[in-house]
Amino acid sequence: MSADQNAANEDSIPNAPALLALDWGTSSLRAFLMDAEGRVMLERASAHGIQNLPVPGNGGFERAFAELCAGWLERWPGLPVVAGGMVGSAQGWKEAPYVSCPADTDTLASRAVAVDSAAGPRILIAPGVLYDPPDAAPDVMRGEEIQIAGALADHPDWRRRACIALPGTHSKWAQVSDGRIAHFATYMTGELFAVLSRHSILGRLMPDEAASAEDAKRAFADGVLAGRDSRPGDLPHQIFATRTLGLTGRLPHAALKDYLSGLLIGHELTSGLAALRDTLSPDTPLLLIGDATLCRRYEEALGILGVAVTARLANTAPRGLFQFARAAGLIA
Repeated sequence: MSADQNAANEDSIPNAPALLALDWGTSSLRAFLMDAEGRVMLERASAHGIQNLPVPGNGGFERAFAELCAGWLERWPGLPVVAGGMVGSAQGWKEAPYVSCPADTDTLASRAVAVDSAAGPRILIAPGVLYDPPDAAPDVMRGEEIQIAGALADHPDWRRRACIALPGTHSKWAQVSDGRIAHFATYMTGELFAVLSRHSILGRLMPDEAASAEDAKRAFADGVLAGRDSRPGDLPHQIFATRTLGLTGRLPHAALKDYLSGLLIGHELTSGLAALRDTLSPDTPLLLIGDATLCRRYEEALGILGVAVTARLANTAPRGLFQFARAAGLIA
């Protein structure tokens, strides 16, 4: 959107905003002006995630924030500001230590940290969440807890009990009970796919061009089912099969990426669904949150496994940041 279009949109706002919310991740920064009901009035974005700041150190955070939001801050001085995501990590503007499960927005607000910006406002940063069971490895999330809060905000039935999957580089499977994140698990599915397809021998057989729709669909389904039907310890062997299926001509080379994607997602879903069956009732809502294309991919894989998705949601972070601000007492 051009500067002129932004200015025109801002001039058309009938009421003053109630909150400036920042979704500050690794690769991008998104800012949202929100009204007193939690609706997004305006939004802006930049590529200045915490790993791509204009300059190193705290000065980079200051500059990225000012470049994106200075005009809003000048027009609406005194606007409360909250932030979530990797901005609160050890590599962020100021570290907001993890809170332990079970956690909700009240928990997050009680452990938030503040940073005074050179642009004027104090920014309240949400912590991440830690799941640290005594009988299993610990797990962490930072940013997804805000998305989960946004998804639950307007759905009391989901707050009672839900399973929420957030596909991505590091996919999360979270279980919600009584409005709180009870526990969760992380799967490095997206990162594994990127590494294996770009930086391993598998990629040598994978051309740049996409497979036909029919070949891609068949290869993806084959991969999902291979993941479902695997035995303990099979995954390294099955990954190599991505290469041999191409070498023997059983799959077109252009469809090998689809097979590998299905295989990795199939393993993730098998594990995530097993946890769901073990701890929650069969009628528990299953929600997908994230990039629309990736969520459709997961919904397709779940359909292959005979599992229906209750809802597929896009960007719930603004609503979650609003809930966090309200829990912190920044919204009347």
